[in-house]
Amino acid sequence: MTKAVETLPNGIEIYDDRMYALIGSDAQLDQLTDGAVHSEGPVYFSADDSVIWSDAHGNRLLRWSEPDGVTVLRDPSDYQNGNAHDLEGRLVSCSSGLRAIIRRELAGQWRVLCDRYQGKRLNSPNDLVVKRDGTIWFTDPPYGITEPNQGYGGEQEQPGSYVYRFDPATGEIDAVVTDMLRPNGLTFSPDEQRLYVSDSSAFNIANGYHHIRAYDILEGRTIVNGRVFAVIDPGQPDGLCVDEQGNVFTSSRDSVQIYAPNGTRLGKIPVPETVANVAFGGRDRDRLFIAAGHSLYAIDLETQGILQP
Repeated sequence: MTKAVETLPNGIEIYDDRMYALIGSDAQLDQLTDGAVHSEGPVYFSADDSVIWSDAHGNRLLRWSEPDGVTVLRDPSDYQNGNAHDLEGRLVSCSSGLRAIIRRELAGQWRVLCDRYQGKRLNSPNDLVVKRDGTIWFTDPPYGITEPNQGYGGEQEQPGSYVYRFDPATGEIDAVVTDMLRPNGLTFSPDEQRLYVSDSSAFNIANGYHHIRAYDILEGRTIVNGRVFAVIDPGQPDGLCVDEQGNVFTSSRDSVQIYAPNGTRLGKIPVPETVANVAFGGRDRDRLFIAAGHSLYAIDLETQGILQP
């Protein structure tokens, strides 16, 4: 029997009893800052207890911390979008403007890591995740080419929109997922045996998709058994993250939605602006940072994000 939706006093929606263990009834959504054109790609840095995120349409890279508030790290940012940190603590980012994966070296300079596949320019890298082996997996839809304020335009050279695996140690790049229309956000399960990828093609394609696909990973790099994990409504899924238990936290038009590893929707965290991306952080990895609309939000949870390398 399907559980009736319960709304807690703080607005949290409960669809499954497992949701009660993930968030307290007194948890409150905090707006940390606003003023961005379109917030995207948050990543938490424990070294200084800060969040770096992109003003993707404002062409800026921003940083927030409790003592410092908001500072601008890069302006212009060549339309950076998704961000992560690598095994050495360096910031790695998707640059929709440069159509590349870029990295900020420890001395502060920026370096292009890859911008081509089989001799042709990438579309416009959108989001990325760093695996424990140091490889960078990223999505490559054409939004920086086709959409205003998301890139510098240009001609699409790749025959499709793929998910790539890039090894910065060797320079090797492989298209690992080629059966999606507009791959967007992505994340691994805690054991890195499963890859989740959102398809946001309903954004601007008639009869496009608004779902998350799941893939099994063999020998750390081969993708098999692609299937629909969850259909997201309202809106489209964008950025994703997982907690230690393997629950998937995904963006949507009106909330952060949470799904169990078997695809059951557990609940929703309503957000007053359209959610673009999410990331765990905080000293205990139990704070969810939410890039939505013009703002950066945070909410404390009863679950933890996976321990980053």
